[in-house]
Amino acid sequence: MSNPPSANSFQITLLSIVAAIGGFLFGFDSGVINGTVDALQKSFDTSSLNTGFNVASMLLGCAVGAFIAGTLSDKYGRRTVMLGTAVFFTLSAWGSGISASSGEFIVYRVLGGLAVGAASVICPAYISEIAPAAIRGRLASLQQLAIVLGLFCAFLSNFIIAQSAGGASNPFWFGFQAWQWMFWAELVPSLVFFGALLVIPESPRYLVAAGKHHLAEKILSKLNRHEDAPAKVAEIKATMDQDHKPRMSDLFDKKAGRIHPILWVGIGLASFQQLVGINVVFYYGAVLWQAAGFSESNALLINVITGAVNIGSTIVAMSLIDKLGRKPLLIVGSIGMTVGLGALAFIFGTSGVAEGGALKLSETAGTLALLAANVYVFFFGVSWGPVMWVMLGEMFKNQFRGAALSISGFIQWFTNFAITMTFPILLSAIGLGGSYGIYAGFALASIFFVSWFVKETKGKTLEEM
Repeated sequence: MSNPPSANSFQITLLSIVAAIGGFLFGFDSGVINGTVDALQKSFDTSSLNTGFNVASMLLGCAVGAFIAGTLSDKYGRRTVMLGTAVFFTLSAWGSGISASSGEFIVYRVLGGLAVGAASVICPAYISEIAPAAIRGRLASLQQLAIVLGLFCAFLSNFIIAQSAGGASNPFWFGFQAWQWMFWAELVPSLVFFGALLVIPESPRYLVAAGKHHLAEKILSKLNRHEDAPAKVAEIKATMDQDHKPRMSDLFDKKAGRIHPILWVGIGLASFQQLVGINVVFYYGAVLWQAAGFSESNALLINVITGAVNIGSTIVAMSLIDKLGRKPLLIVGSIGMTVGLGALAFIFGTSGVAEGGALKLSETAGTLALLAANVYVFFFGVSWGPVMWVMLGEMFKNQFRGAALSISGFIQWFTNFAITMTFPILLSAIGLGGSYGIYAGFALASIFFVSWFVKETKGKTLEEM
C-alpha cells in the first residue's frame, strides 16, 4: 500500500484495523444466526413465523442503532460510541447463549443489533476521518473486509461446532447445546475490540467540531507527520458552520428549501445494497440450501465456501477501489449480480419438487446453482459490499455527516429487516425461483440508479467534497 509521504502509514493502518474490528463483530453477529435457526426453533418450540422474527429481531436493533449512532457520535465522539458497541456486543453474545425462551433471546439479539447498527456507520466514518484521501478507499474497505471475515468465521465456527457435536441441537461442552457455543464464540473478539479501543485516539474531525482544536492538531501531527496541522484544522473548521455544532436539522438546506439531494443518494445506496437480497444468503443460507435439496451438513459447508468467496472478492475490491473508483465498481457489480440472480431464479424456478416440498435439483442443476450463487456473491463483494459503506463514510459534508449516516444507516437496516422478514413468506408463496427473480429485478434497477445519480468521490478530500 503506497501512501503519501506525509502520512504515518503504520499508525493510520493500525487505527483503521482497530476500528474495523467493529466490522468483524458486525459480520460475526449477523452470520452466527445462520447455523442456529432450526436449533432455536426446537429449543424454544416456536412457529416458523416466530422463528423468522428470532432471526430478524436483531435488525430492528440495527435500524435504531444506526439511526442514533451518528447523533451520539457527534455529541460524545466516535471512539466513545464504538466503546459502547463493544459492551453491547459482549452482552448480546453472552445473553443469546444463555437464553431459555424466545422472548429472552430476542432481547439480547436486539442489544446486539444496536451494536451492529452503530458499528456499521461509525467504524467506517472513523476510518474515513483519519485516512489520507489517496488511500481512504482502501482503508475504509477494511470495514467490509472485516465484515466478511466475521461472516466467514461465524460460518466456519458454526460448521466446526455442529460437526463436533453431531448437530446444532446436540450437547457440546459442559452439557450446553452446540447452538449456545456458537453465540459464545463471539465473546473473544468483543473483548479484544473493547480493549483495543481504550488506546486509540478520537477522530480529529470530531474534535474540531467539538472545539478541541489543540487536541485535534496534536493527533493530526502524529497521523500526518509533515503536514501543517494548524492549517488542516483551519481547513476542517472552514467547512463547518461556525454558529452551532452538527445537528439533525443540518440535513435541510434552508436556502433551497429542501433536504440536501446528497442524502437521497445515500438513502438509495443503502436501500439497494439490501434489496438485491444478499442477506438472504447470509442469514438463511442453511435454510435456503436445504430447501434446494442439500443436507444440513452440506448446507453449512456451502456457507463456508460462500464466505470464502466473499472474502476474496472484498480483497479484489480493496485493490481496485482507489484505482478504478467507486462508481465503476458499483455498475460492474450490479451487472454481475443481475446475471447471477437471474440464473438462480431460472434454475430454481424450473426445477422439480421432491417429497416434503424441497426442490429436486439434478446434479448438473445443483452445480450450476452453486456456481451462480457464488458469482452473485463475488460481484456483490467486489462492489456493493464495500463500496456502499465507503461512500457513506465519505460522501457527506463534515457539517451533517453524523446525521446523514444516521438516516442512511437506519434505511439500510430497515430494508434489511424487510427483506429478511419477507423471505420465508416469499419462499412459501412463490418459491426460491420467484424470490430470486425479485432480487434480480432490484439488481437490474440499481444499474440505472448508479448511472444517473451517483457521483465519483475517488481521490477527493472530505473537505473538497
